[in-house]
Amino acid sequence: NQLGVDVGDGFKPKYVSIPERRTVLSHLKKAVSGAKQVYLATDPDREGEAIAWHLEQALKIKDAKRIEFNEITKSAVKDALDHPREVNEDLVDAQQARRVLDRLVGYKLSPLLWSKVKKGLSAGRVQSVAVRLVCDRERQILAFVPEEYWSVTARLAKDDKTFSAKLIEKAGKKIKLGVEADAKRVLAELEGASYTVSGVKEREQKRNPAAPFITSTLQQEASRKLGFSNKKTMSVAQTLYEGVGLGSEGSVGLITYMRTDSTRVAGEAVSQAREFILSEYGKEFVPASPRQYKSKKSAQDAHEAVRPTSVLRRPKDIDKFLSRDQARLYRLIWQRFLASQMASLVMDIVTVDISAADYTFRATGSTVKFPGFTVLYTEGRDASPGQEEEEEEGQLPKLSKDDVLRLIELLPKQHFTEPPSRYTEATLVKALEEKGIGRPSTYAAIISTIIDRKYVELEEKKFKPTDLGFTVTDLLVKHFPKVMGEEFTAEVETELDEVAEGDIDWEKVISRFWEPFAKSLEDAKANMESLKTPPQETGEACPNCGKPLVIRESRYGKFLGCSGYPKCKTVVSRGAGEACPVPGCGGEMVETSPGSGRLKCSHAPQCQFVSRTKVQEGEGAEGAPGEAESAGICPNCGKPLVRRQGRYGEFLGCSGYPKCKTIISQPKPVG
Repeated sequence: NQLGVDVGDGFKPKYVSIPERRTVLSHLKKAVSGAKQVYLATDPDREGEAIAWHLEQALKIKDAKRIEFNEITKSAVKDALDHPREVNEDLVDAQQARRVLDRLVGYKLSPLLWSKVKKGLSAGRVQSVAVRLVCDRERQILAFVPEEYWSVTARLAKDDKTFSAKLIEKAGKKIKLGVEADAKRVLAELEGASYTVSGVKEREQKRNPAAPFITSTLQQEASRKLGFSNKKTMSVAQTLYEGVGLGSEGSVGLITYMRTDSTRVAGEAVSQAREFILSEYGKEFVPASPRQYKSKKSAQDAHEAVRPTSVLRRPKDIDKFLSRDQARLYRLIWQRFLASQMASLVMDIVTVDISAADYTFRATGSTVKFPGFTVLYTEGRDASPGQEEEEEEGQLPKLSKDDVLRLIELLPKQHFTEPPSRYTEATLVKALEEKGIGRPSTYAAIISTIIDRKYVELEEKKFKPTDLGFTVTDLLVKHFPKVMGEEFTAEVETELDEVAEGDIDWEKVISRFWEPFAKSLEDAKANMESLKTPPQETGEACPNCGKPLVIRESRYGKFLGCSGYPKCKTVVSRGAGEACPVPGCGGEMVETSPGSGRLKCSHAPQCQFVSRTKVQEGEGAEGAPGEAESAGICPNCGKPLVRRQGRYGEFLGCSGYPKCKTIISQPKPVG
């Protein structure tokens, strides 16, 4: 819970071993003590490089070798062992700079929000900008004023074949019909008109396959086609990367490393794909030369695209070894990669202009000349405003210039312009990527965090900012405009890339940021308006000191505590069936789940009062319903020990924290 960065000493970070992981470190020390050579095979990215460095330091390994591989297969691991290297300290510095920067922003802004808004809030260099994107989009939607417009479609026939054509021009100029009267005037002027083909244009159109997946496009497509959240996509992909048991083959890594921003593919994999396409689909489906895809300018390009480790492992052959989610995601990755090396889709496009009086109608038809990659895979599309208005291009009858057509009917239709769509998980990740905000390894965590903090909520699978999201965003934009700017977040990513290349010292990156940020922080502490809700009195007295009991707020919800805090840390619970103590609520306490011991108000989520079945009297932690249950006496200072919830589960800590930082490890149950 400390900042862990010495701002006065070159932003030097202070690293400590996590108590729950000391046993793991002890086992590792024993394992490496007698080894002639130690290989560090952490993930092939900056975070993995930093972990390798930390292991090297913590285990005091001399002459450790760093190896990396993009796929967990026998050949890839063997090749990595044949090409070891030293730990790349530039990559470590880049990761450390990101960690320090995020620490400074998060650990300085979050307490500010606790003091000005409410406990349990968080802010971050990337997450807060992501929330701002959602808020800005919602404001665009709220401010949008729909505009009416009309279209006119002619249903026409040539012999016994019918088709549709849309009105596009009058006297050679694009026509705009704003209101119904405009459409009616057109219908009147077209009454009795003859419809004649004035022009026919035929052209061939090619469409190339999409590039193989990178992290962001994998998340987007899994969201569109499989309905996966970003978190779920990465979780399932991790299992495919780490390896799945394939019967007699044993455990096999099925895909390459899934955190990447590069579309690059190894030559051997491309050759294997082309050979497979040739044997399965025929030579016409194999392009004359292998397809090469350019990664975006900001890509680190450290790893390959996400692809199957072998295209010979067809989805249908290994489905029986996979869970349903694994099978669906593997099939998507396998199809996308193979399709990326297939021939283009070829379409014959026919555009026909039809004259009637001074007006011109246009019909467009398309037919597939050669299906190419679409026999295997087509990329999904994100819904966009007005998309439903687009008519499918079908096949037109054979038409020639000067053909006279029969009018079946004219169809006027009213439309309204539509606001931009709310972000889905897929489109938010796409926006973050396009703006250079975050990195492949962070997208899923960003989305999870802003949902968990209740800054945004999903409504019909689309992000809607909460009132809290708007409030926090507005405060941060007002007092920290630079940190909340898209440009700053993208600039930092560029500078971190320069650190990784060894072109700039990481301390300089942090120093340039810190000075103006620290000044803004002091200004905000003094001038940011406080939006905290004052504690509500309940009319009850504290059973320990007699002062009034009040409704206070914590990160978990509202709770009943002593107004004498911090001198008196009494927290009083309500049992199941008892009345909710929040004035004017009228609800009663119900269990969140049978036997959990945790209770909430029956009027939730409107009322956010929470409790435990046990009355917690005596010293405890503010805002910790269920956190402050007494569990013995601290051996160092004599204050009560309390059960707390950490990132790795429950632990016993001193209620005198932060003055006393005693932690007592709890034995884990056996069996």
